[in-house]
Amino acid sequence: MSLLLEIERYLRRTGVAPTTFGRRTVNDPRLVRDLRCGRVPGERMRRRIEAVLRAGVR
Repeated sequence: MSLLLEIERYLRRTGVAPTTFGRRTVNDPRLVRDLRCGRVPGERMRRRIEAVLRAGVR
C-alpha cells in the first residue's frame, strides 16, 4: 500500500488534520499537501512517518 494512502486512512480514522499530522510527525505542516502533489519522502522521513502510522498515535 502506498504511504500516502496509509496516511489518508490514518487521517480519516483519527480525525487528525493533515497539517497537524505533518507537524507532529516530521515538523512540516505542509507534508501531506506536498505528498498529495507528488513529493517523494526520503528514507529517513518515510521511516518516521511509518512509525507514527504503526503506533496509531493521535
